[in-house]
Amino acid sequence: MAQLHKNLTNKRLIQLLKSEKNINSALNLFNSASSNPSYTHSAAVFHHILRRLSLSADPSLLPHITRIVDLIRVQQCSCSEDTALSVLKIYSRNLMAERAMEVFQKMKEVFGCEPGVRSYNCLLNAFVVSNKLDKAELFFKHFRTMGVSPNLETFNILIKIACKKSDFDNARKLIDNMWEMDLIPDVYSYGTLINGLSKNGDLTEALKVFDEMLERGLRPDVTCYNILIDGFFKIGDYKAANVIWERLTKDSCAYPSVVTYNVMISGLCKCGRFNEARELWERMTKNEQKMDLFTYSALIHGLCESGDIDGAERVYKEMAESKISPDAVVYNAMLNGFFRVRRIKDCFELWELMAREGCRNVASFNIMMRGLFSNGEVDEVISIWELMKGSGFLADSTTYGILVHGFCENGYNNKSLHVLETADRNGGVLDAFAYSAMINGLCKEAKLDEAVSVLKGMITSGCKPNAHVYNALINGFVAASKFEDAIRLFREMGNRNCSPTIVTYNTLINGLCKGGRFAEAYSLVKEMLEKRLKPGVITYSLLIKGLCRSHKIEMAINLWNQVTSNGFQPDVQMHNILIHGLCSVGKTQLALSLYLNMNYWNCAPNLVTHNTLMEGFYKDGDLKNASVIWARILRNGLQPDVISYNITLKGLCSCNRISVAILFLHNALTNKIVPTLITWNILVRAVVLSGAPK
Repeated sequence: MAQLHKNLTNKRLIQLLKSEKNINSALNLFNSASSNPSYTHSAAVFHHILRRLSLSADPSLLPHITRIVDLIRVQQCSCSEDTALSVLKIYSRNLMAERAMEVFQKMKEVFGCEPGVRSYNCLLNAFVVSNKLDKAELFFKHFRTMGVSPNLETFNILIKIACKKSDFDNARKLIDNMWEMDLIPDVYSYGTLINGLSKNGDLTEALKVFDEMLERGLRPDVTCYNILIDGFFKIGDYKAANVIWERLTKDSCAYPSVVTYNVMISGLCKCGRFNEARELWERMTKNEQKMDLFTYSALIHGLCESGDIDGAERVYKEMAESKISPDAVVYNAMLNGFFRVRRIKDCFELWELMAREGCRNVASFNIMMRGLFSNGEVDEVISIWELMKGSGFLADSTTYGILVHGFCENGYNNKSLHVLETADRNGGVLDAFAYSAMINGLCKEAKLDEAVSVLKGMITSGCKPNAHVYNALINGFVAASKFEDAIRLFREMGNRNCSPTIVTYNTLINGLCKGGRFAEAYSLVKEMLEKRLKPGVITYSLLIKGLCRSHKIEMAINLWNQVTSNGFQPDVQMHNILIHGLCSVGKTQLALSLYLNMNYWNCAPNLVTHNTLMEGFYKDGDLKNASVIWARILRNGLQPDVISYNITLKGLCSCNRISVAILFLHNALTNKIVPTLITWNILVRAVVLSGAPK
């Protein structure tokens, strides 16, 4: 710090303060001068030091503001409004609207100046950034009372208030009023409204406001373009985002910034358009456009999500060459990418690098444990979990969810329960995903009482069960044929404001059909329709399958006719279920008719369709039609599998056509179809029963 002369002047002190680039050093110099009994600060000195403080975002400097303001009061130094504005801005930025209000009210007393429109605007904005919107609107009413005329900045703040309150009609009126008052709105006025509408998801209206700017002769800046592009990507409208991008590239007054490229690359990756994102990145490189950490992070994340880990590595290496240090987000994306392509060795190498660079966070541990679980490395997961606890990282709900789900999936339900108990004991937050995984794992082991106990514990802990949790437990009861318990739980969902999903209904319908309780299953379909939950292919397939399994073929046919007459389009699986049901009761001609009518539904029969129908004809002893179906398999470009050959061999042998069956066996071997034990049993049994091949 520079030494102060005993005959210090204000001019010399300002020179010394300007030479100190560090704000703390400048403050020390200012304090040293303040303690000089032969020196008194001038208004210019106060303005300089307060302006410097207003440019700093360090909240630890706030006590200095109070002390300097007190010094101005004691010295009774008349300062300009600019000096007071510096103090107002500091309090505004630190969300201290009440302190800003105190300074505003005592401006004449402390600074010796009256507040002008800039001070009014500053305090108005202080209320806005502190989210005290009602106070802001109340304060604005005092403008006219105090004879202050609102200016462009005032209206821009009012537009911001309207957008924060989602009162976009009022925001539009404010802009219209500005034009009527010949107070021409600027890009910020329109940009604030465009941003508000975009964040609210109303991109159609945001685009209208954008176009209005052009119609009024205002040129949008790159920020306006960025807001729209980002907004359209967030609602998944790639085409609209691309249209705005194209408009920007053709605009002679605005040019894409690094933020624009970041928004585009991130948006394209989220829409799954990874090649286009990479092309844009290459365009940035070609144009020598400076990239920042977010650019690299967005592209690396996108490439890893698409499975292009080699491409991600290339970007990662270029990032290092550009002297931009990866952060935890980049490392986590790479770690996740390596796991996706099962490069476990690379995962561990990167994991150690992250430790050396101090770039591990809770998300890193979560990714590591999830990846190891997916590769069955349970012991490694336990080691990572212990390391996480020992390193002082606090597990979040995702951590517990991964542990519970991973242990359950790998058959360690007891460890899952231990994790639940640990979380409960440590006050950890468990989400519905964790409970759902635990309940599902217990149900798979038919431990329904324990699963119910976990559900009760979930409710007691204050975690609201969602449909996934109930579906897991309902499925467990259905699998155990405990239909009454399943139905009771289903009704409980409504009482807990948890709406059953289509999966819930399908699970129950499937169980009821297996139990032969078709009336109740039909009743659930009716309930779905009443709740405007449209039954799909799975729902109707379950019903038809249940009816066919119980040999209620006429009911299955009636249901088929009923749903198809209402415009429902059955898929190949639904056709296969009914064809199998018809063949099982010897209605092969009706099954054939259904098969031949599949083209009407633009539904191509698959190999299962042909195999089912062929087996039906062989059971009826109808070798001719069975042979026709075999020919159709080949004509349709399908490759017969071992099941096709087994059906044919069994059918031929049952009709004592053993020699033909053996020819089919040779054909299977020629086509590299490996016979199964069933294949040999069919032939051996046929030969033994007939005595000799014929």
